[in-house]
Amino acid sequence: MLGANSYRIMLHMILADEKVISREEPSLYLQRALFLRRTGSFPFLRVKIYVGDGEGAVLVIELVGLTKTYGRRAKTTTALSHLDLKIQKGEIFGVIGHSGAGKSTLIRCINLLERPTEGEVWVDGINLTELSKSELQQQRRKIGMIFQHFNLLSSATVYDNVAFPLKLVNTPKDAIDRKVKEMLALVGLEQHSSKYPAQLSGGQKQRVGIARALASDPNVLLCDEATSALDPQTTNSILKLLLDINEKYNLTIVLITHEMHVIQNICDRVAVIHQGGIVEQGPVTEVFLKPQHAITRDFVSRDSEGGLALEEAVMANAGTELPAGVSSKLVKVSFLGDKTYEAILSRTVRKTGVDFAILQGTISTIKQVPYGQLTVRFEGDSAAIEQTLSELTAEGLDVEVLR
Repeated sequence: MLGANSYRIMLHMILADEKVISREEPSLYLQRALFLRRTGSFPFLRVKIYVGDGEGAVLVIELVGLTKTYGRRAKTTTALSHLDLKIQKGEIFGVIGHSGAGKSTLIRCINLLERPTEGEVWVDGINLTELSKSELQQQRRKIGMIFQHFNLLSSATVYDNVAFPLKLVNTPKDAIDRKVKEMLALVGLEQHSSKYPAQLSGGQKQRVGIARALASDPNVLLCDEATSALDPQTTNSILKLLLDINEKYNLTIVLITHEMHVIQNICDRVAVIHQGGIVEQGPVTEVFLKPQHAITRDFVSRDSEGGLALEEAVMANAGTELPAGVSSKLVKVSFLGDKTYEAILSRTVRKTGVDFAILQGTISTIKQVPYGQLTVRFEGDSAAIEQTLSELTAEGLDVEVLR
């Protein structure tokens, strides 16, 4: 349970007579309200808890002590181990990890396609692990999901695939028609409504999957390796579509992937999962430019131009014979935003009188924000080199001495 001292808890109780009560109270009040709801002692239609940090951000998903094991007794495999995670409303949150790290299990625990062995799964303020089967089905309607291999009905048209979740809950026919047409227009497939999945490309199939997932107006969209089966160009178009949907509907998106460029292109924050636990998480710019864990550094290096082999070659061949009294340092310099295009490095070395050689360089974007990284060898007086590094840091650049 969330502590009242750590979070602001807003409890909205909608009563049977549609009277709305809103109040801010400690967690004791919250526990009392949930008890009344569970026991049926008070005619709540629903209870939602909106939990924000000090700046007003709202938590939509919280995983508490999540553990998932398979097998029995001595022959058990642990997929997730005591994992905690918080995801805010309206953000695109990425989970990256190698095969077998537990990322698919993690995302399937969010809507309880996989029921955790231990722990709690809170979505929109409801602990899904405490719900009955019928209550869980109702809550799942607010959690859309798309899959790596699309999971479309092969014998149904594009129109009927998108309409399928609406028909399951007996939505009126005219409402289904309006929603299906709206969703197909959103994903750019309004001209393909009468086609069957076999007549579509991979990218078009995934667009149908997205339209179907959004047809029920979910608050959360889960993406299980949604671009892994697509070519690079189609991947980029699907990522652009997800970004547009997030911005248009303020939809919370959780995606898992083993591809760092997917995280880099659209995610706000990222968690790195390894052997069933989260080893690093934070804003994408911070994790990408300043990776702390070896697994994260491996992902970043392999995704950069030239890959890990080039970085290792640079490190192996960076040393040169220097005259007596001349020092050198191998440094990684990172730029972000408008500073990427400024002549900060050349301006600084002219001032300090230090020579330099650029051994490796990259310029790219993180969610449309430009960034650059240079591996540079500085040569000269040791004091002048230290001054150079200090001035680069003062200019707002990130400086990491490699050796």
